[in-house]
Amino acid sequence: MTYYKYKEIKQHFYDFIENQDQEWIISNKEDLHHHCYNTDYYIIGTYQAKQWLNDHTFEVIDIIKEYEQNNFGEVNTDFSNPESVVNMYAYIVGEEIVQDYINSLDSKVA
Repeated sequence: MTYYKYKEIKQHFYDFIENQDQEWIISNKEDLHHHCYNTDYYIIGTYQAKQWLNDHTFEVIDIIKEYEQNNFGEVNTDFSNPESVVNMYAYIVGEEIVQDYINSLDSKVA
């Protein structure tokens, strides 16, 4: 699947990683996703979130609904809040990005 704004969300992760030292990355490898996508907002502000979503709002909502239903058995994101929608979407896409990064670290060690 090709995610909307995948490259931008991926760049956010690599910008985050650049600001960490290698020792911290290795010791926090299992929590990189949490630290990057869950301890701070990806987008702040309703206007910025609406601009970011552009005409992909329903596509993004469908991805969030499927993810939450599959992982939690229910949908919890407030779809009336564009900021919540964008940040949850970045969280979801970020899982794949971080997993790919961890896999690349593991393959370098192996």
